[in-house]
Amino acid sequence: MFRHNLITFLTQLLLWALLSQINHYLAVWHLYLFVGSLFVTLTALRLPLRDGIYASLCAGLLCDANAPVPFGTHTLLFGLTHALIIKIRSSVPVAQTATQVIIAFVANLALYFALTIILTAGPLQLIPVLPRLIWDLLISQLVLLLIAPWFFALQTTLLSLEQFRAHRRF
Repeated sequence: MFRHNLITFLTQLLLWALLSQINHYLAVWHLYLFVGSLFVTLTALRLPLRDGIYASLCAGLLCDANAPVPFGTHTLLFGLTHALIIKIRSSVPVAQTATQVIIAFVANLALYFALTIILTAGPLQLIPVLPRLIWDLLISQLVLLLIAPWFFALQTTLLSLEQFRAHRRF
């Protein structure tokens, strides 16, 4: 199971690096992409409980490393999101990509609103930045719909290859 966590973490690290670069280039237009649910969704839907929560918490720590929020915010929110997805995974067809994308879409919306509330509870006021927050949310959700199938396929393929490799040993 260590290899599952390592594979999951490496794919999350790749996603984090790509998003960091994209956000760096979007900063000129004062835009920010947030697709935090991609770090949590497939791990909650496919991995065993302990492995999945470890992967989600590590992804939260990774996102906390360069985010302008108090350290541990992403970790806490990713852990809570993971727990909520675990609660519904027995009642949804988790093998279908469309279901995974819908769950990621809704989870991303919830995570975005939670982070917005956390940020606006401090010195930042909501009304002056509301148009930017709406644009960021719309663009983030659109990008999530475009890249989620690719990212889920990448994670699923790498995990399947590891399982195939593990079965060939015996």
